[in-house]
Amino acid sequence: MAIKIEKKIKGYNVVKPEDKAASAAAPAATPAASKEAPKAEIIQMHESLERPETLVGSTYKIKSPLFEHALYVTINDIVLNAGTPHEQRRPFEIFINSKNMDHFQWIVALTRILSAVFRKGGDVTFLVEEMKAVFDPRGGYFKAGGIYMPSIVAEIGAVIEQHMKMIGLIHDPEMDESTRKLVAEKRAAYEAAASGKKAATASTETATTESATGFPPGATLCAKCNTQALVLMDGCQTCLNCGYSKCG
Repeated sequence: MAIKIEKKIKGYNVVKPEDKAASAAAPAATPAASKEAPKAEIIQMHESLERPETLVGSTYKIKSPLFEHALYVTINDIVLNAGTPHEQRRPFEIFINSKNMDHFQWIVALTRILSAVFRKGGDVTFLVEEMKAVFDPRGGYFKAGGIYMPSIVAEIGAVIEQHMKMIGLIHDPEMDESTRKLVAEKRAAYEAAASGKKAATASTETATTESATGFPPGATLCAKCNTQALVLMDGCQTCLNCGYSKCG
């Protein structure tokens, strides 16, 4: 069959029979090569969570000696997977209200930042440790039960921790039976020794301190549980609340 050349010849090449066989086998090899190294398309998924009309929550009262009026902390939760076995509550927003307007600016800023972190999702339990580590340069105070609070921000963090424990985000390590029994024995031994040395007439102040904290008067602050329950027993500082001992 004759082929008419209508364009100018710019180059030529002699095709041999083995070249034809190689070119015929090349298309068959190409799909095999593509099968060995497939390219996957990356798909990023994102779910935008809108605020529901109604949220469930709890309000906590903070009465600190640093403030004339009490603080009321309200934490609202969003319910995820409602009505399923995987239903869970997560903090969604926080509000702090008080008659005291002296600290209004930083309280509003704190609630907005905390709410933004809550709505971002993920593990938000780190906020508790960060807030409880804030110290007031003027000094902290003891709340009811002899628990030391280094600042008002730390007590707000303690409230958030209490709420997260209530909804199941944070779990307290349970004290085993042997440790609980040891703490009870040490407390009984200390109280028995103290009652033998106690004077016939105790002062009203001492009686008030003992009843308010629930621990013997003169107990110092425990570094582990932040409770004023550390007493000297057998030459060793021992906590009557959590069982911590400096002697191991």
